Amino acid sequence: MTTILKSDELACPTCVSSLEKMLRATEGVESAAVHFMSGRIEIRHDPDRVDAGALVRAIRKAGYEVRPSAL
Repeated sequence: MTTILKSDELACPTCVSSLEKMLRATEGVESAAVHFMSGRIEIRHDPDRVDAGALVRAIRKAGYEVRPSAL
């Protein structure tokens, strides 16, 4: 499953790599791509192991406000 999220709080490219690394280390996440300019966060994951709510909570815990995004 792919979950698309949006954040307007990505301040620098270094934030992007840190956020991607954190997401990839999350159990059930297969891949994560954070797009700095658009604030789009694409996460491929196993929904039986980690749901979209858990991904949102993990990103918020890392210090970024995030919301679901339309494709």
